[in-house]
Amino acid sequence: MRCAYPVAVWGGLGTGKTSFLVKLASPDTWKQYGLDSSIAVIVRFSCEEVEPFTPFGFWKKLLSLLKDNLDTEPELQANINSVLAESRASRDSLRQLLVELAQREKFLVLLIDDYDVALVQTQEYSEENMQQFLSECRNLAVYAQPKQSISIIVTSKKRLNDLGPRLNLNASPWYNHYLFRQIKLFDNTEIDQFLQQFNKPITADFRQAIGEITGGHPSLLQIASFLLYQELRNTTSPHVEDFVRELESSTQHFFDNTWQKCNPKDQNLLMLMALAKLRGRLERRRYDLKDVDLIFTQSERNLTNLEEQGVIKRTANNGNIAYLFTSSLMEKWVIQEIWNFDDDLLAKRQKEFLNLMSHQQAENMKNAIVWVGKYRNDVISSLKFIYPIVEKLIKFFVV
Repeated sequence: MRCAYPVAVWGGLGTGKTSFLVKLASPDTWKQYGLDSSIAVIVRFSCEEVEPFTPFGFWKKLLSLLKDNLDTEPELQANINSVLAESRASRDSLRQLLVELAQREKFLVLLIDDYDVALVQTQEYSEENMQQFLSECRNLAVYAQPKQSISIIVTSKKRLNDLGPRLNLNASPWYNHYLFRQIKLFDNTEIDQFLQQFNKPITADFRQAIGEITGGHPSLLQIASFLLYQELRNTTSPHVEDFVRELESSTQHFFDNTWQKCNPKDQNLLMLMALAKLRGRLERRRYDLKDVDLIFTQSERNLTNLEEQGVIKRTANNGNIAYLFTSSLMEKWVIQEIWNFDDDLLAKRQKEFLNLMSHQQAENMKNAIVWVGKYRNDVISSLKFIYPIVEKLIKFFVV
């Protein structure tokens, strides 16, 4: 499983990046593809485990885990212990160990999760430190000699070229030695394969409902399927409101994490999307939102990023582009998040709106948020659009 180039796998929150690395590290996976895992020394860890993140902390963690995976090589373990005891953990110390591994006809498989942590500047980790660290990683991966066998796979939530320090215009970009691969949301075929665990024919209504609830997102699909499996074991049919409440409770952490990882402009776009959809569902009083499509047109890059993160999806109808939440549950969650706005937060947000829209549009947005808080009963009634979707899920088990 030697990679000609380092591989950078990226995808949104909960799309299975860690599971992918776990599978790669399994000897069963190697055997499945006719490969011999005994010649590989596999080291897997997350950059989040290096806290605070520093280059020395990274190399120290790597070497420590490498030592733990060399039970049959006591001489190499002793060499690593010496390096660690003398605080000499570095790229160069790893490079020497790679030579010694190659002499034993072995090579290192380095599986690094959450690599985006290494691309965030902190008090302990300056931009200069970052530039040096990324340069060392590039050098290790690209210029390794044949006797320094190493395969590197990293994961991140965004493309590496969308992260990291400023580029040196006189040098090749630090990220250009990676082969990029995106983990995407499940398509209909993959959703059907996932749902085979229920041992029931998948109806069109059920497929549509599970699609609206999860959008093919692996984490949401897993949560919803687990709750449905529990209901399948019950002797009585679940009540729709109770199931919605359980579903929202189980997905709360996922949507909260997704929201926190969005920058302010992305959050404002999500609020605008939710408010625009809610306005169309209101039966009586409504707030004013003008030129929403124009705002979206001017925010194409941010919307593309949200789409790639699996938060929203775009649809085309007769040449007209529309943006929807990947999960209808998150659409409801964003409206509920808007309920939490106090005067101070709203004032701060209104200033940020001006980075996205005109003064009049920002005023309309502020008024819409105030309206949602004032007429909560009307909003709650409109948010019951989720109930018919859940009814299709439950019906699948009682028919």
